[in-house]
Amino acid sequence: MNRLLALTCAVALIAGCANDRAGPYQSLGKDRRDVAKAEALYQQAKPLLVSEAAQAEELLRDALSWDLYHGGAHNNLGVLLLQQGDLYNAAEEFEWARKLLPGNPEPRLNLALVLDRAGRAGDALDAARTALEVMPGNLPAIQLTALIQVRDGISDPGTIGLLEQISLRSDQEPWRTWAVAQRDRLVSQPQDQP
Repeated sequence: MNRLLALTCAVALIAGCANDRAGPYQSLGKDRRDVAKAEALYQQAKPLLVSEAAQAEELLRDALSWDLYHGGAHNNLGVLLLQQGDLYNAAEEFEWARKLLPGNPEPRLNLALVLDRAGRAGDALDAARTALEVMPGNLPAIQLTALIQVRDGISDPGTIGLLEQISLRSDQEPWRTWAVAQRDRLVSQPQDQP
């Protein structure tokens, strides 16, 4: 009984200490929010995303310390974390971005990529489909939805239409070639009879 009480107290103490942390962004307090400064830091980080990821990450975290509600900074930080293989934290950033950028399909697509990489194809497919709900006809959302469906053998009646859109709209030959081949394969497959 004493061990159980000691363990409970230790867990409560650890949980209490964890709540004192500022999290992934330096906490400046509500009175220090500066949307313009956050946007300036975000704009500085954007060209560095590919060439100098560590510096871009530092700038994005700094931007979020000035404005925790900057959706673009959350999304781009998530991209950097995804590239590092930090799927959990990348997903968290994409969730923030998804809520802060309700009309933008990009955070949903990025979340779908994280979920797919984590082996959760069904959830990834749902996230990609929500990107299509937010922006119908969005080619990257169409491509990711069709890719997951075809790869995992979970095609539905709409998959052929998605593949046709890719073959007609993509400006990248590998996507067009893949879409035509997959469409032809699906069309030639015998349909299950009920």
